[in-house]
Formats: sequence, structure tokens, C-alpha cells
Amino acid sequence: MTGLVDGNNFFVSCERVFDRSLEGRPVAVLSSNDGCVVSRSNELKALGIPMGAPYFQLRPRARSLGIEFRSGNFELYADMSRRLMETLGDLFGDIEQYSIDEAFVFPPGGIDLLDFGRMARAAVLRRIGIPCGIGFAPTKTLAKIANHIAKKTEGGVFIMPEDAREILGKIPVSEVWGVGRRLAPKLERDRILTARDLAECPGARLRKKYGVTLERTALELAGKPCSGDSRGAGELSQSIACSRCFGEPVGDFESLSQSVAYHLGRAAEKLREQGQRAGGAGAYFVYYPERSPRRLEGGGVSASVAFSRPTDDTSEMIKAVFPKLREIFIEGRRYKKSGATLWGLESGAVQGELFGPSPERSRLYSSVDEVNRKFGRGTLFPLAEGVDKKWRARRDMLSRAYTTSWDDIISVR
Repeated sequence: MTGLVDGNNFFVSCERVFDRSLEGRPVAVLSSNDGCVVSRSNELKALGIPMGAPYFQLRPRARSLGIEFRSGNFELYADMSRRLMETLGDLFGDIEQYSIDEAFVFPPGGIDLLDFGRMARAAVLRRIGIPCGIGFAPTKTLAKIANHIAKKTEGGVFIMPEDAREILGKIPVSEVWGVGRRLAPKLERDRILTARDLAECPGARLRKKYGVTLERTALELAGKPCSGDSRGAGELSQSIACSRCFGEPVGDFESLSQSVAYHLGRAAEKLREQGQRAGGAGAYFVYYPERSPRRLEGGGVSASVAFSRPTDDTSEMIKAVFPKLREIFIEGRRYKKSGATLWGLESGAVQGELFGPSPERSRLYSSVDEVNRKFGRGTLFPLAEGVDKKWRARRDMLSRAYTTSWDDIISVR
């Protein structure tokens, strides 16, 4: 059997671990720049507030509805995710992390799954304070469905029965893992309306019209495992991008260049996590519409550069990209966003160079990453990012860095 563990309303749950006043109240966690809702408490869902609802529309009603808002504290959520995965690893052994708050787990054979699942759920709640649902089934696709049911079940654990046809018959095909919004209408036109319809559809028909991926999904729904390791070969990226909107309009070149240095640093960090190097990088600015004599004009400017050799060194990337930024900067424009992209990614052995960087240089950012993992992101960074970072996205309702900053650790007296 395969299990899926999923943290309930994960971002909201992380906030509630350290702020008990949020318990029982409608809570919304907002996206970057306090734009829209990305995580909802059950109480907020009961009010009919949809995912993605804009903050500016909810703000006038917040007092009357009793809504509590929090800016996305993504550093906190990433650290809590790490703790969640470590706990699941202790309980289940090998796990496959699927997202920031989800992991496939593989319980030992010959045990009572219901009791074991409840024990694991209680252990997660006791160690890190995050409530979760656990669903067990013969396949990963069925485990996703079992997990969805578990979250609405007393005890938070659900085991998919051997004959799952009745359950699958109540689940719209659009809610099946891997189907998606674009494919669902096509299936519905072919009278494949539920998960059961998909499971019972002949594989040859699905493969011919929709491809082998959907055929495998149908086999999984029928209880035949064929999804493989979710951490497999598709894990490496072909390109890596990082971008953010500014908290307020930016017009000076220094702030724009600092923001690009920051985005290059984040992208390079992801690159090193994957053990890859980039052959080049691009950067861009997006500016607000400005009224011209004939129309309202807005848009963006971009530039790219190929590195002299593939690299994962943040400083080398900044040194190569920065001369291009001055060329695309338009004086007098009000900019709202910047970003950076790494392309030409490759992995494997590195060809040495007689006059290339020294081994000590190649280890520099490995040490930087290790320090930032231990003491919190941003502990060490290139000075090109700037110190004040006034251009950063607005997070007016940000909670404290409870687990990654010594100054924000809760003091118990």
C-alpha cells in the first residue's frame, strides 16, 4: 500500500502553530506583494471565499467577517516543510516529497494501517503542530483520492477499500490527479464523467485518443501501480526563473539592478540544489503603462548573455549580466517587476580549465548555501543585492521568522 500525507491548509497551519489566537478564526494567507489568497482556513472556506480572491476586494469586508490576514511568510513555511519531511522520514523510512506539504509514504507490511496512520498523524501534530490527512491505497492516484477523503473524516485517516468503484463513481473526472482543467471537458464530451468511468475505459481507446499518460492514470484508478517514482528523471529543470513584483513603483537603476542580483541569487541557489550549471542568463524589467500622445503604453525590456563557460557561481552570473542592464534601462519609466532566468542547463562531470577558477572558488557558494540553510536565507548574500532592499515585495502583515531568526524565537517565561 502507498500512503499520501498532506498538511491541512498548510500555510495557515504554520501560522497557527506560533499564533494560537488564530485558532477557530477565518484566516487567509496572501501571495507575494499581498496580492491574493493562496491558503485558507476551514473557517474562511465556510464563508465562501475562493482561492485566489484579491486582497483589495476582501479588505473592506474583513472587519465584518472577522477575517485575519497574513502576508506569505515563505521562509517559515519552507522550514516547517523541512521539519515535516524529516518527521515523516523518521516514521516511514523512505519517502517521496511531492510538494511543500505533501509526501508519498510507504508503510511496512503486516500492520494495521488505520492504527499506524493515526499514530503517525498524532506524531506529526505533537512534534511540529501541523494537522494532516493520511490516505492509503494500492496506487498513488488512489492515495490522492483517499487523502482527500481523509481530510473530511474523523481521525484524519482513510484506507481505500479493495473495491473502490462506489467511491470513484462519486468523484468528477476533473478532480482526478493528472487530468487537469483542459483535459476534463474533452473527457466529459466522451461521456467519461467520473473517476470510475475513466478507470473502466478501455486502455487502447485512451492511449489512441489521449496518450499513454492518461492510460496510466486509468490503470492506477483500477488499482494497478504504474506511476513510478515521483522524484524521477523529470526532476531536473531545463531552465530556472525567479521574478517578483515590487512593493511600490521603482524608477532608479540601482534598485532595479539590485533586484536582478537578488533573483539571480535565488535562481542560482535552485541550480546548485539540482547539481546543474547554466550556460547563460537573461534579465528583464516590466514597466507600468504610461500615456503617450495616442495611447496608453506599457511593456517590458529584456537582455540575455551567454557565459564564457557553464557555471553555478552567483557572482560570475551577476558580473556577466550587469553590463546588459544599463543598456535596457529606460530613464523616466516606473517599473513594477523584474526577473532573471537561467538557461542552457547541464549536469555531469565538469571539464577542467588551465586558467579556470580555483577549486576553492568553486566551493565558495556551497559554503554560502550551507550557512543560509543553517542560519536562514539571506544570512550571506552578494552585496550587489543591496542591504536595505526597499524594492522588495510588500508584506505588510508578515509574521515573525519564528524558526530561522534568533531575534524572532518565541521567549517562554
